[in-house]
Amino acid sequence: MRLSRKHLFLSVAIASLIMGCNSTSREKNSIETDENGYAILTDEQVENLVKRSYQYVAMYNVNNKFALAEGGMSTRGYNKGLKNTQLFDHTVKSIARPNNDVLYQVAMLDLRKDAAVFEFPPMESKYVSIMATGYDHYVNIPLSTTNGDFKEPLTVLFYTQHTENYKGGPVEGIDKTFEMTGDFISLVMRVMPHSNEKGKNERIVEQINGLKGTSLAEFRGGTKLEDDTIEFPEFGATDADIFEYNLLEVMQFVFNHTTFDSSITLDKEILAAYKPFGIEPGKSYDPESAMKIDGKRFREASIKIKDTELAKMNDPEISSLLLPKLFQLKDKMTLEPMLLQSVVGPIGLPMREAMYPPVVSSDGVPMNALNDYVIRMNMEDLPPANAFWSLTLYDTENGFFIPNDHKKYSVGENAGMKLNDDGGIEIYVSAVKPDGVPSENWCQ
Repeated sequence: MRLSRKHLFLSVAIASLIMGCNSTSREKNSIETDENGYAILTDEQVENLVKRSYQYVAMYNVNNKFALAEGGMSTRGYNKGLKNTQLFDHTVKSIARPNNDVLYQVAMLDLRKDAAVFEFPPMESKYVSIMATGYDHYVNIPLSTTNGDFKEPLTVLFYTQHTENYKGGPVEGIDKTFEMTGDFISLVMRVMPHSNEKGKNERIVEQINGLKGTSLAEFRGGTKLEDDTIEFPEFGATDADIFEYNLLEVMQFVFNHTTFDSSITLDKEILAAYKPFGIEPGKSYDPESAMKIDGKRFREASIKIKDTELAKMNDPEISSLLLPKLFQLKDKMTLEPMLLQSVVGPIGLPMREAMYPPVVSSDGVPMNALNDYVIRMNMEDLPPANAFWSLTLYDTENGFFIPNDHKKYSVGENAGMKLNDDGGIEIYVSAVKPDGVPSENWCQ
């Protein structure tokens, strides 16, 4: 049997209720231009800019696809939400390497005018978490069952330094407040559905439907404030598209809607890298007067960096060192893990919440569509997760689920699995299901 697709990427996601090369900028104080107004840059300068920009480019694409895309997993605007009571399928294209074990609830927030307030009911699920992330890709986990949350009702307020209607301080009826580092935020709630327990699953869906989100003005009994109109630079079908077509415009927009801290190395270095181009917080982008860059060079550099980072993820020695450093708070991140997480799968969870080890073949050759595979684990080898574990199949090019007639993208408690008589499992990856193999354990 042979697989018909060109590339496969296999990973295991483990949610747990217990756990969960930094380079310096070489930019000069000014950038010389050629006779056509294009910046004269060395390969080293281009690489530095791409590496330091990747976290913003990736998250600009992800957040704006969540908020502004016409189809798929989109709220169709900011300050809107999306409730999901079904596991994702291959039609979801908003983010690389999505999870097939949790129900994603999404709210896209524009915090410039007013704070956002969310009322969370108690949740019966074994695993629930809230993740809040702006364009800077620093991952905040305000609430999680790993911290004992979701046992009681909770009302939470989110704001930023730029929020006009709220500048901090207590608000009657608000249990917790969280200051974000950006004006445009994705708020993602992951809920394990307990798909194999019908009654519990139905109660969890009912709890999800009990989620409430509103503006602070409305929460106080007033009228919702009208959001200021704003024009977003175009997001790309891929990150490479932004690097080629509108990098400087996007970065100027990001700079104007992100809170930077000069004591944080990554923040300081990205500001220093773009200052010679006239891209600084508080400025506006004028395509007529702005410096030009060779977009094709930036695109090629971004693709090369992407391929390098994917290779790191598939190298057990390298990935084992980097995985514990992924998806951290602002003062905990360095360039190398930030670059890896931005390329491989934006807005994931830190190790205390989840682990994402790759699965590699026994001969060390990356998995590909020219072969079939069997992943064998005896009872002692099963991932020691307190919530759930799964093995998920993605395409290498984009990190999306691979379309198939039976809509089976992973093997695990929520997507379906069948242990053998000894408590272990054999998972098959093949174009055609082998005879005698349970359909629950087959990925196509």
